[in-house]
Amino acid sequence: MQAPAVGGVSAPRGGGKTIRLPQGASLTDFAEKIGANPASLVAIMMHLGKMVTATQSVDPDDLMALGLELDFDVQVVSPEDEDRELLESFDIEYGEDEGGEEHLQSRPPVVTVMGHVDHGKTKLLDAVRHANVQAGEAGGITQHIGAYQVETEVDGEKRAITFIDTPGHEAFTAMRARGADTTDLVVLVVAADDGVKPQTTEAIDHATAAGVPIVVAVNKIDVEGADPNRVRAQLTEYGLVAEEFGGQTQFVDVSARERINIDGLLEAIILTADAELDLKANPDMPAQGSAIEAHLDKGRGAVATVLVQRGTLRVGDSIVCGVAHGRVRAMLDENLENVTEAGPSRPVEVLGLAAVPGAGDNFLVVEDDRIARQIADKRVARKRNAELLKSRKSSSLEELFKDLERGERQELLLILKGDVSGSVEALEDSLLKIDVGEEVNLRIIRRGVGAITQDDVNLSLASEGAVIIGFNVRPERNAQELADREGVDIRYYSIIYQAIEEIEAALKGMLKPEFEEVQLGQAEIREIFKVPRIGSVAGSMVTSGVIQRNAKARLVRDGVVVADNLTVSSLRRFKDDATEVREGFECGIGVGYNDIKLGDVIECFEMREKPRD
Repeated sequence: MQAPAVGGVSAPRGGGKTIRLPQGASLTDFAEKIGANPASLVAIMMHLGKMVTATQSVDPDDLMALGLELDFDVQVVSPEDEDRELLESFDIEYGEDEGGEEHLQSRPPVVTVMGHVDHGKTKLLDAVRHANVQAGEAGGITQHIGAYQVETEVDGEKRAITFIDTPGHEAFTAMRARGADTTDLVVLVVAADDGVKPQTTEAIDHATAAGVPIVVAVNKIDVEGADPNRVRAQLTEYGLVAEEFGGQTQFVDVSARERINIDGLLEAIILTADAELDLKANPDMPAQGSAIEAHLDKGRGAVATVLVQRGTLRVGDSIVCGVAHGRVRAMLDENLENVTEAGPSRPVEVLGLAAVPGAGDNFLVVEDDRIARQIADKRVARKRNAELLKSRKSSSLEELFKDLERGERQELLLILKGDVSGSVEALEDSLLKIDVGEEVNLRIIRRGVGAITQDDVNLSLASEGAVIIGFNVRPERNAQELADREGVDIRYYSIIYQAIEEIEAALKGMLKPEFEEVQLGQAEIREIFKVPRIGSVAGSMVTSGVIQRNAKARLVRDGVVVADNLTVSSLRRFKDDATEVREGFECGIGVGYNDIKLGDVIECFEMREKPRD
């Protein structure tokens, strides 16, 4: 049924009917749902004070306001709900029931190593798996996530443990949080000579939030000044009470450098997992799990480190992982040796994906490549809509007028590209925490893994000047040529903190300068002279500071400002012109103001730019 809508435009009336739209939907999408002409919806949006084209992604609040105007109940579906509905349309349930007890088998514990920077997490993993990964890390700090499985012997039985190595600096909070979510147990590394530090407590918070048990590795016991008992006492304040003090937490004294008591740590992990966790999974179902890390390899294409959480992943399986899909061409273990299948709690590198997934993306095995491609394509379209929505500036008429009144609001748009998705996520998280007040905005309109492409440069141009940040990556040749030709700003970094510092400096540079008044000096009027063509000149004594020619001035009478916005237009010592006169000297001052009296005070000042904190 057609009914007159706002502004004389006809559009269907919904009678309270519910419409579900994805985030980033356009007016064309809305029109298709209700059988209307998109042009009529554009006209209604203009009447509502919003300038939106038919194909432009529309803000969720604006979609709901439009629905209200047309008597429709608009529900903007969250990305999570949209994804669940997408999988349900293919009869796929992520995290589905694993079957009865008879289908479940014991699986190895997944352990995340956490702790303060420089307390020896990477050294400890190095000692555990006898491989030196630290040498290749920028600044000696782990910049992305790895996963490894090791074996140990407990009570004469071979037991496997999966380790996830999370970075240690506070910039990687988001990555550590994700590590805690995918883990069964946390090993908290605390240096015996340094004790509890801010990131130690941060790691405890992540582990507690994830509801996982903690084993404390007291490292560097061989270092001078080491005091393992002090560490035990400090951690008592955070609810981690050692077994020898009557608590539940296992503390193990180790030295990663000297490889002392590493076996004791592995045994403590197994005993804690057996005592507090019932780790079982069904190995006979289609594999599901999470991408721990992903990057683009020149020779091998997209490479993802995945952790299988249930089921068994096999070479030849069709998988979809976030916006990436493909067929498993090969799988490699932590020693880069080929494996044909990976069961629960097994981390493997997967080759064969058509794109690079995001760190933390869920993966699942589907029936065939066609279904995997369809799911991935729909996710890509949703991601593109979200990026377009982010890159679009606010377009309400009201805000447009406000911008014109106060001058364009400053905004820095960024496109982030990196070598691995974990580092990109950490960089994004840190940049969004930069606070320089309300005058300047920072928006990240795209993040991705791999070389900077022509598409990234085109997005920068479309968004009117987004800066492209390359973290351990470089642009493709055609992308570099386009960027040079169009003047697109591309910046390159290999250490995350340098990127954060420079972006913060850039944001502060976009702030309008703040000025403060600086008092230069005061002079008391002792005589008044009338000079032809000049007017009144104040014969004055400089009582403090200095009076400068061309400086700003004000006239004060009995403590009240009589005239402001004056300028010291003339300054003389006897018959000679002077540029400045200091305290204790007499001078003649002309300020272009004739109503001066004996006893008035001339204040001389200047406005100086205030440095930003």
